[in-house]
Amino acid sequence: MKPSTIRAAAVAGSFYPGTEPALIATLDALFAEAPHEPLVDALAVVSPHAGYRYSGLVAAKVYARAKPVRRYIILGPNHRGAGHPAAVVDEGAWETPLGQVPIDGDLAHALLSICPILAVDAFAHAWEHSLEVQVPFLQRTAVPFSILPIALFTRDFETCQELGRALAKVVADCPEDERPVLVASTDMTHYEADSTAREKDALARREIRKMNPEGLYRTVRNHRISMCGIIPTTTVLVACKELGADRAVDVGYQTSGDVTGDRSQVVGYAGFVVPKPSTEELGLPDAELE
Repeated sequence: MKPSTIRAAAVAGSFYPGTEPALIATLDALFAEAPHEPLVDALAVVSPHAGYRYSGLVAAKVYARAKPVRRYIILGPNHRGAGHPAAVVDEGAWETPLGQVPIDGDLAHALLSICPILAVDAFAHAWEHSLEVQVPFLQRTAVPFSILPIALFTRDFETCQELGRALAKVVADCPEDERPVLVASTDMTHYEADSTAREKDALARREIRKMNPEGLYRTVRNHRISMCGIIPTTTVLVACKELGADRAVDVGYQTSGDVTGDRSQVVGYAGFVVPKPSTEELGLPDAELE
């Protein structure tokens, strides 16, 4: 593999520990605190992307509940707005302190061939943390896997529909044992009082649980919810609906105030697992699905 195709970790040592022993210790502590049963055969997950100190427990609750697979498509917001507004990486590997994860070129090319709004642009991913912070959690599941990263800086619902439908087709066209899990990376309300953040985020979380992509998009816009990953999350919900899902399991929510004790200005973090459309596969009581 050419060195130029390896993306070095951009936020190791800041958003999460920068050495392998420290990162393993942090992840293992988070996973130890997260419930592991029952495991869900997932179409998708929604996971936060702040520093592990703040959102790591919610992320661990997500990944502890979803059965590991060998392929993931990770969609996150492009916070800096650098590069193409709908950017994929189609070759090489991403590196973290836990090692290298290969890019899934086959998935990239399949998606690019049917979704013209996407473009290959590694520059858009160079400093973006929202996708990178998901990778060590997946690495710690100890199942070899590949990723297709997609960084989004678009704003409109129509783009979410187009990309979501394309993702659904790519997933459906894969053999059953090779189907990727979709990962939507997002934080919720930013820098508002804890009580306000929880009220606003409850509105958005309700729409996610209902598998209502347009409802989520409109709710976030109408209530001015500063959910940075609204486009990735809406896109993944569109894909999941196309694939037959009708609900998402809410596995955790907290704010930065739960960690720091400062509730004057917080950021909210939510986690969801979208199960495959068969409640018999979940092993979950009906009450948890409501």
